[in-house]
Amino acid sequence: MIYPIYVYGMPVLRKVAQEIDKDYEGLEQLIADMFETMYHGDGIGLAAPQIGKSIRLITIDGSRIETDEEGDPEELRDFKMVIINGHIIEEDGEPWEFNEGCLSIPLVREDVKREPEILLRYQDENFKQYEERFDGVKARVIQHEMDHLNGVLFTDRVSPLRKRLLKNKLKAISKGQTEATYKIRFPKR
Repeated sequence: MIYPIYVYGMPVLRKVAQEIDKDYEGLEQLIADMFETMYHGDGIGLAAPQIGKSIRLITIDGSRIETDEEGDPEELRDFKMVIINGHIIEEDGEPWEFNEGCLSIPLVREDVKREPEILLRYQDENFKQYEERFDGVKARVIQHEMDHLNGVLFTDRVSPLRKRLLKNKLKAISKGQTEATYKIRFPKR
């Protein structure tokens, strides 16, 4: 099932998502649906709040990254994962800028600075616990999706000047004045 993507202005995107346990009803199907929804929108990552579910669940498929100036494209081909109850324990290194976009903010791309290395504690779809280090583009994708679980959007991380310049675009998105090649859900007015 392909879910509509919740866009800028939807309250669920600003909430801190709740942890889930192995008894979460329909989890296996939800994970499959999230991958299908992500692929339909040409995304490389999707967090559950983006489909209206305030839970700590993320799907990622790095093989969908077309260009990788900062890393090895071969390495990203196998970068497919499910993150449940994830938390970034450490972020390290000299922040670097990279152009990001988001299914929840259609047609907007901005340069965002993030640390290049992270330590992530999470569970997989079988609730096996991991503490794993990621760097480069992998770290960036995870940081972007983890932000969604904490009520943060990538536009919150741009410079104050860029935020002012984006204000009208974001306001238009929240009013339903945008286009996307995938189903989207706007705030009710």
